[in-house]
Amino acid sequence: MMRIPFMQAIQCGRVLLSDGAWGTFLQAEGLKAGESPESWNLLRPEIVKKIAESYIAAGSDMIETNTFGGCRYNLRQYGLAEKSYELNKAGALLSRQAAGDEHWVLGSVGPSGTILMTGEIAEDALYEDFLVQMTGLIDGGVDAICLETFSALDEAELAIQAARVTGLPLICTFTFEKGFSMMGVTPEAYAEKMMELGIDVLGTNCGNGLEGMRDIVKRIRTVAPGYPVLVHANAGLPKLQGTEMFYPETPEAMAAALPDIIAAGATLVGGCCGTTPEHIRAMKNVLGNKCGRTQ
Repeated sequence: MMRIPFMQAIQCGRVLLSDGAWGTFLQAEGLKAGESPESWNLLRPEIVKKIAESYIAAGSDMIETNTFGGCRYNLRQYGLAEKSYELNKAGALLSRQAAGDEHWVLGSVGPSGTILMTGEIAEDALYEDFLVQMTGLIDGGVDAICLETFSALDEAELAIQAARVTGLPLICTFTFEKGFSMMGVTPEAYAEKMMELGIDVLGTNCGNGLEGMRDIVKRIRTVAPGYPVLVHANAGLPKLQGTEMFYPETPEAMAAALPDIIAAGATLVGGCCGTTPEHIRAMKNVLGNKCGRTQ
């Protein structure tokens, strides 16, 4: 069976299931502190593909790419800026291979790690950095672009402008804690700006467990009642155990919170930090329905 276009699938009337964490999964597989996660798209492709395949096996309708930090500006700290296109294309190809013909691939794009107002990088230069990343993702075969964990409207707008050249559906999620993004943006102000920019899917990720996302989704919905909303929640709030950070929410607890998030207005759901294929499998058991593919 072949997948139908991504936006058509969203319109089919059911909640679509995304994947879970990538960063914490890579760390569990041996990624060391100070090592670029994206470098494994070339150095350890078998591990990256295995992670993608594990989410497909758990029931994900869509998976992301291991390219969150794949912007040239971000990759400079690892001496990999000139490999941005290659790393993004490789990451997209690995997820595409894992997803096959039946599932969708979202090209993951995170913030650059700089604050534009400091003048550390010019807007046109950062736009070009994002453009290189987008080009690699589309050449690797993604179905949509997912800008995620953004906190500043000006940087998100630049990334959106670069993403427009792909002609693909565009998701943009912000991270909110205690009602604001790190740069002071409210869910309402975020939603208003995203609608103005013509985003296809709104949403929020990271910073909260699934239960903590409910109020954020409701606030987005007050401004954008007709828009699809994606939620990628952490497996609870992180806790320190000795010198290690862990995420305490079990797959069962996360699955139990899912109906409330859907009732609040989420139309695409998945996991962020600390979530595993077991969390996704538990969420799939709650959703348990099929749509979005044609013979």
